[in-house]
Amino acid sequence: MPPKKRSSGTTQNKEVKPSVKSPSPDKKDNAELSIKKHKEKDEDFVGLCMTLQVTDLVCDQAWTFWKSVQKSIEDNPDTQRRMWGVCLYVTSTDMDVASFTLTQMQKAVELNVKQFLSLVRKLDVNMDTISSRVHSVLTHLEKRYDVTLALYQRFEKTCMKIFSADSVKEKEMQHTCWTMFLLAKGRALQMEDDLVIAFQLLLCVLEFFIKRCPAGALQPLYQSSISKAQSPPTRTSRRNQSKAKPRPPEPELDVQLLETLCEENDCNPEEVKNVYKNSFCAFLESMDLSRSQDLPQASELSRQYEEMHLRARDFDGRLFLDGDQTLLGPTSYPSQAAERTPKKNQPEEEAVLIPPQTPIRAAMSSIQQLRLDLTSTGDQPSANLVIYFKNCTVDPTDGVLRRVETLGQMFGQRFCSAAGPRMADTGRQRFTLGVRQYYKVMESMLKSEEKRLSVQNFSKLLNDSTFHTSLLACALQVVMATYGGPGVKTGGYTHATCGNGEPVESDLSFPWILDVFELAAFDFYKVIESFIKAEPSLSKDIVKHLEICEHLIMETLAWRKGSLVFDLLKQAQGEGSAEQPETPATLNQPLQHNHTAADLYLSPVRPGYRVLPPPQCPGTPPTSLGSLSQAPIPQHPRSNSLSLFYKKLYRLAYTRLNMLCSYLLSSNPDLEPFMWTLLQYTLQHQYELMRDRHLDQLIMSAMYAICKVKNVDLRFKTIVTAYKTMPNTNQETFKHVLITEGTELRGPHHDSIIIFYNQVFMQKLKNNIMQYASARPPTLSPIPQIPRSPYKYPSSPLRVPGSNNVYISPLKNPRMSPSIMTPRSRMLVSIGESFGPSNRFQKINQMVNSSDGSMKRSMEQGSAPKPLKRLRFDMDGQDEADGSKAAGESTLIQRLAEMSSTRCRMQEQKMKEDAESGKQ
Repeated sequence: MPPKKRSSGTTQNKEVKPSVKSPSPDKKDNAELSIKKHKEKDEDFVGLCMTLQVTDLVCDQAWTFWKSVQKSIEDNPDTQRRMWGVCLYVTSTDMDVASFTLTQMQKAVELNVKQFLSLVRKLDVNMDTISSRVHSVLTHLEKRYDVTLALYQRFEKTCMKIFSADSVKEKEMQHTCWTMFLLAKGRALQMEDDLVIAFQLLLCVLEFFIKRCPAGALQPLYQSSISKAQSPPTRTSRRNQSKAKPRPPEPELDVQLLETLCEENDCNPEEVKNVYKNSFCAFLESMDLSRSQDLPQASELSRQYEEMHLRARDFDGRLFLDGDQTLLGPTSYPSQAAERTPKKNQPEEEAVLIPPQTPIRAAMSSIQQLRLDLTSTGDQPSANLVIYFKNCTVDPTDGVLRRVETLGQMFGQRFCSAAGPRMADTGRQRFTLGVRQYYKVMESMLKSEEKRLSVQNFSKLLNDSTFHTSLLACALQVVMATYGGPGVKTGGYTHATCGNGEPVESDLSFPWILDVFELAAFDFYKVIESFIKAEPSLSKDIVKHLEICEHLIMETLAWRKGSLVFDLLKQAQGEGSAEQPETPATLNQPLQHNHTAADLYLSPVRPGYRVLPPPQCPGTPPTSLGSLSQAPIPQHPRSNSLSLFYKKLYRLAYTRLNMLCSYLLSSNPDLEPFMWTLLQYTLQHQYELMRDRHLDQLIMSAMYAICKVKNVDLRFKTIVTAYKTMPNTNQETFKHVLITEGTELRGPHHDSIIIFYNQVFMQKLKNNIMQYASARPPTLSPIPQIPRSPYKYPSSPLRVPGSNNVYISPLKNPRMSPSIMTPRSRMLVSIGESFGPSNRFQKINQMVNSSDGSMKRSMEQGSAPKPLKRLRFDMDGQDEADGSKAAGESTLIQRLAEMSSTRCRMQEQKMKEDAESGKQ
């Protein structure tokens, strides 16, 4: 069951965070299971229900669920029993009446967490088998598990560096410490799956234990790190005290010890101190430990955690200590023994030991790099920025400072709402980093514009409030992604629940920042490309994150009701075909990434007028930002921002359509141009279909429509099966599609992609779709030219196609050994330096040649998934949609084959167009 906001389980202790009462089914549902009522069911199933103490209602519903999916499950006794447990979990979660914890169910059917998650996904044989509620619970469960596993593995390694002996006593102390951390995490943190804050809390717990340990139990580093004034007390210190004596003074934070822990774990001390002061101290107070000089009793900690765990009905985090198989699945991170493996092909004296990027190490490294990049940037505008401000016709300084202050208050309030009221200092720290990034990127942008335009007066741009809000939001998104991991959720917000039943934000993922600043997604989109170009120090992960944010905006966020995009489209539609957002004729032209934020935020200049820039000849500077208002020509404005938006939208749409076609229609490649033409027409002329919907919904509908009129058997179930394997997808895209908009009396109606196609898409485009069945179908739209992403560093190592072991990278520093620049066990060719034996070149040639063969085979053998009763997922890089496994072919090779196929079709299309133009 999904975890609720937890209570301590005791009446005498204070609460650090509000709790929610467990659901209270009526007394009938709480009655013991009646065997007589379930004679028609399998005895073993009923026995499992009795073991898990479920009610008659849950038993009936779970059995009905099992019978509905039984045909799609392997006929194996072990698998069957495990699936029964999964069905009981899914049913109880949907009904919100679970009588068992996840761990209890796992032990009853011998199932670990990863196996459990995999089996639940296999149950989703139809688009309505697994509800949105269950899907949300599973998503959070998996994240909590991954975070807790990463924390425990770091805890294990850290304890080996802290404690001097591996005795029973030290083991007991570690068990007590970990249990106390789990209890503190459950009570003190509103967002338990925040890896960084949870790790900072773990350091606080370790500090609490270390300074109370006997000196002989510690390694020398931590013996010397404890302040002399903080001599560790003995366990008998309180026993020897008279009851009449006053309680000992409240122990203060051992700053020296905490800083040592932070240094050893690449953590920022100030951030950890804030967590200690605001969250950990409150937890100690609730446990009546804030004034105690003793270690807490292990039995009492375990008892209180047990109560919390039973309420949450989650996995039992204490079992990590025992290496329990319900938690430690086959996908565990590398062990410590493999953490420092010498690199191959290297002399011993030059060997460089590179630790693997575990989740915590990666997070701490990214945060450390972000702080390092912003070290020289202040919290106020720099001297150069002040000069730019002073050069403006209207000085924007006061507006900039007031806006930062106002947005800072808005950010702080919403951050506390999501992370908890005790996280105010943490929110301020992150906002401060965002402000520094904002000023740094703004200065870089202005320098670039000055060089491009040869002007210094940027009054119009710097007095544009939307530009500043968007730029600050983008800077904060970089900070939030660095702390929270760059993954993007595409399902909107996820909510927890507080004590009074009101929803509480618990997800800081994009587009959270847009909601905080009440910023339109289309306005945020305008700054992304310029932001990336202006900040070369951004990591590859963050650049990729911002690119995914841009895609998410084009796919759905910019199409929400009330978006400026619809106003611009209506304006363009009224100006005639010459003023369409983007004409098909330009699709096969290269996409020029030379639009700056200034161009996009100042376009159009003002309603009713359009400024025509002079012809762009070589050597002719573009129009100055300072003179944009001169010589207005009475003409309808054209939005450069809308034009560029549509250019990118078309290319994104074709890329995703092509990916689906590669999966499903490799034997019918001639259908893709028709699908693309229908999709392009829909986006240009029937863009209202995108309102409050997702681009992928139109893509899947266009595919189905063309297959229908061309008499090709392709079912929506098959399309959805392939769609699940694509990157950055969400099941809500095909399960929760807008059918009709809401009214005053009734809200909007949503249903599956099939209902959307039948009741909306086909009805709107029926005449156009039927044209493709005629002997003279509509003129095909040109295939968009897919450029290399502007968000890739030219100096980044490039993987040799088809190989996991060969990278090509330019040499930045001739003094740096090439081996340092590449991952462990990689080979690198550096022109100008000795490479070694010639057989290393032969190895590379063999890899490249073999990869070409793999690509060819994957293209020849590729086949569309068949609409079988059993629909499987693409797991571990193996496509099982048709029941077969492609031996030895990685996901990378499949993607490369798709890209190669795309290029071939683009070239064929161009040759056809050239031939036709030659005939004319």
